Amino acid sequence: MTPTTPGDPGGISRKALLRAALAAGAAVPLLAGGGSALARDAARTPGRTLAPTPYCDDGDDPTPDQMEGPYFKPNSPLRTDLVTPGTPGTPLTVGGYVFGRDCAPLPGVLLDFWQADTTGAYDMTGYAFRGHQFTDATGAFTLRTIVPGLYPGRTRHLHVKAQDPGKPVLTTQLYFPGEPRNATDTLFDPDLLMTVRDAGGGRQAGFDFVLDVEGGSGPGPTDPPTDPPSGTWAAGHPYAAGDRVTYNGASYRCLQAHTSMAGWEPPVVPALWHRE
Repeated sequence: MTPTTPGDPGGISRKALLRAALAAGAAVPLLAGGGSALARDAARTPGRTLAPTPYCDDGDDPTPDQMEGPYFKPNSPLRTDLVTPGTPGTPLTVGGYVFGRDCAPLPGVLLDFWQADTTGAYDMTGYAFRGHQFTDATGAFTLRTIVPGLYPGRTRHLHVKAQDPGKPVLTTQLYFPGEPRNATDTLFDPDLLMTVRDAGGGRQAGFDFVLDVEGGSGPGPTDPPTDPPSGTWAAGHPYAAGDRVTYNGASYRCLQAHTSMAGWEPPVVPALWHRE
């Protein structure tokens, strides 16, 4: 994700310029190093603020509660590698960072990825090409998968949900440069283009998310500590999908298997817990 450049003449955003360039058949602007500009490059500029990564939905969701489109499934496995032995397709490794608007890297951000297989089909009975992970202490993430296939009406894309502890969930999609269908897919957004290059028989991609938050991750411990909340939820416990807990008088059902940690209490992590 690359931020809109402050002070663009006439108020024209980078997104508008990219859309115009794509419509005219021009190449996507590149950095001197050969890749599309990334948020990490702007983050090195003192005093710079970053524009949040755009939201994107599939355009066919029947209610506002299904913004991820028809192919999302909760309870994806915790994993960074979606490829199994014998999986057909072109290998793809996606790496990047998650920042706040103030350029601070965000550790512990939940990233939930899902995509079509090489034929353009989604696994709706199991969890092929579905998985969630958390950014590391530097805000970095890595995903190993394959280049997704095409299906009617859409260009190639990856789906992702991103959530900093206690903050809203961002649901968006990542796109590939140079795809012919980018020009005809009505959901395509050039601000969501990954940098992509060929590498060793596969492809390597980069993308930096910018969440609409500042000051690092969500709630943490206080000093001196407050009294512990009442209920059965506890930090450091491995929860499975379907587990039920109570927290401060409310009941919650686990949506995705995970090991709990401070700052990810049920009320502040709707991607992991559903209030009943």
